[in-house]
Amino acid sequence: MGEKIYVGVDLGGTAIKAGICDERGNLLQTCEGPTGNEKGPDAVLENIAQYVRKLVSDSPYEWEQVEGIGAGIAAFLDISQGFIKMSPNLGWRNVPIKKILEEKLGKTVKIDNDANVAALGEAWSGAGKGIPLLVCYTLGTGVGGGIIINHQILQGCNGLGGELGHMMIVPDIEAIDCGCGRKGCLETVSSATGIVRMARDAVDRGEHTSLALISPITAKDVFDAAKSGDEVALRIIDRAALYLGKSMALLSVVINPQRYILGGGLSKAGDILFDAVRKYYDQFAQDTAKEGVDIVPAILGNDAGVVGAAGLHLRH
Repeated sequence: MGEKIYVGVDLGGTAIKAGICDERGNLLQTCEGPTGNEKGPDAVLENIAQYVRKLVSDSPYEWEQVEGIGAGIAAFLDISQGFIKMSPNLGWRNVPIKKILEEKLGKTVKIDNDANVAALGEAWSGAGKGIPLLVCYTLGTGVGGGIIINHQILQGCNGLGGELGHMMIVPDIEAIDCGCGRKGCLETVSSATGIVRMARDAVDRGEHTSLALISPITAKDVFDAAKSGDEVALRIIDRAALYLGKSMALLSVVINPQRYILGGGLSKAGDILFDAVRKYYDQFAQDTAKEGVDIVPAILGNDAGVVGAAGLHLRH
């Protein structure tokens, strides 16, 4: 029959991406198409099935070689039952995605949240390859995360393992409301949304900054201003890095990972972010916990979710 292949699906609010991986985590072929969410869950799940079948039919592989299909979803999940409990991006509630896709495709389907599968992708064949114990942060609109222990995703008893963005780490005197309903979460300061909010606040206060000339401000604008020496922008990036580094220091005495991987759009900022995060990790982490530990950028980019979703059948 030939070698076994694994299909990963990254289900987003506007696009569905699917890819074929081999048993070593090599991404062999991909396809992408619109989610079509305006027609509701049934139409989206049919689109997934069609994209997966077309992906395999357009590849050198046979359908019989597909050993399993995985899906990464930005949602609150009941992983054991294969349910999407609630997806803010899609507006779905209580959708039995595993059962429906298995009926449509005739293959075993596994699901997990998007940040977990991105972490798994990096662990399998990306920046964490060969590292059994690591933590992956996804720094984008929010802060996602995934914890890999002995090459497996840590899901926790309710599927909330690795929700790094909702560590309540900002002191009460500085804390603001988070979308999760609590105050002071890491996501409120170390995400693109948090960085933009801090920049707008500085402009509204009348602080002297080049960001006052930009509307609307993006996180990239803040990083560019910081690289040009803008003191307000530098302070904002420093604050985002402070709490990232501090969160890593806390994790270092809980699970003591060997590697921290930063992915997502903010990780493209480069040294100005990584140097600051490393500085604060070094400042806050216990000396023994720091030995042999590194903080590195993710390398799979937008493919991490597809690779990790495919890997749910091998590393889960």
